Amino acid sequence: MSHSNKPWENPVSLRNDVQNSSNAEGGGERERLSRRLFVAGAGALGFAAPLGYLGMAHALTGSGAGALKDAFDNLPICTRTAAGAAEFDGPPRAIKLAWNATAICTSAAPVAKERGFFAKHNLDVEFVNFGGSTEQLLEAIATGKADAGIGMALRWLKPLEQGFDVRITAGIHGGCLRLLGSKAAGIDSLEALKGKTIAISDQASPTKNFFMIYLQKKGIDPDSVEWRQYPSNLLALAVEKGEAHALADADPLTYVWLKEGKLSEIATNLSEEYAHRTCCVLAIRGGLVRDQKPVATALTRAVLEAGDHVGHDPADAAALFSAYGGKGSVEDLTAMLRSQTHNHHPLGADLKEQIALYAEELKLVKVFKPSTDVSKFAERVYADVLS
Repeated sequence: MSHSNKPWENPVSLRNDVQNSSNAEGGGERERLSRRLFVAGAGALGFAAPLGYLGMAHALTGSGAGALKDAFDNLPICTRTAAGAAEFDGPPRAIKLAWNATAICTSAAPVAKERGFFAKHNLDVEFVNFGGSTEQLLEAIATGKADAGIGMALRWLKPLEQGFDVRITAGIHGGCLRLLGSKAAGIDSLEALKGKTIAISDQASPTKNFFMIYLQKKGIDPDSVEWRQYPSNLLALAVEKGEAHALADADPLTYVWLKEGKLSEIATNLSEEYAHRTCCVLAIRGGLVRDQKPVATALTRAVLEAGDHVGHDPADAAALFSAYGGKGSVEDLTAMLRSQTHNHHPLGADLKEQIALYAEELKLVKVFKPSTDVSKFAERVYADVLS
């Protein structure tokens, strides 16, 4: 997988650069690295600041962060204002954003609202807590009943293949899906799942799609496993009663069940080659992207900056998510957010590549049509609103 050569679009690489520099001998090397990071950051702030200063500062640690902060504070006022100014004039634009208030991985939404990222970008955002089918959600966005939504890529790509006028503008984070096996039944590996039953919440869930792909790529026919549907809150009970040998679902439930000690974690959607793959995406209705791009830009930047805040201060994000009705203790929710990659936001060519990879993988498990051109699909469903 290719990664951006622009360090401000790859906070993971920036963080690794800084961490690696801590092992260099002498202050001169650290000073040179700090200057190099500042030059990259200043360039980002000048013409492509989807994450702004906040994202850069959160991505860095130690001397790199201090140098960048000091340098930013000393930038000319016009440069600093351009980096954080609203994308359009006039009164705040009213936006309806659909999200799932039970999904900890969407915590960038309440963070953006409560920590002022929406207001910073001149947006007045109303939340739509959506619990219906993905097709209904995408139809709501496409028809203007909602303006945008945050959701899992593997939930949305199939409906988008069918032509909904909705565009993905950013990857939000990676992680949050887990495959857990019964310790009592000795299910602690993918191979142990052959001929067994996995409990899932629905037959079109992103969790089922992902772990079908994962099994297939490991040489295990996903059809050799029975995927049995239960209400999401009863998946662990189904395993405990012996009706299933494993379960696949998302945090916060899977984290809590794993913590109870009766299940083993077999894989997650950050395992191996998926470590830098996005899980959730921001999608905006096509008409808004085409006709009011500055608004789409503002919304995308606000959500990305909020995502950086989640990565930088997961405890604060967990407390805000909990206040919106999220289940679980703030301590557990914080640990879940730390296990996810909220500082990683694929954009541009990187995100299009990831969409195409997912589409090709969905063809492997017969979810996508064999005739779908995955490169053209990725071009069609992605919209670059940050350049």
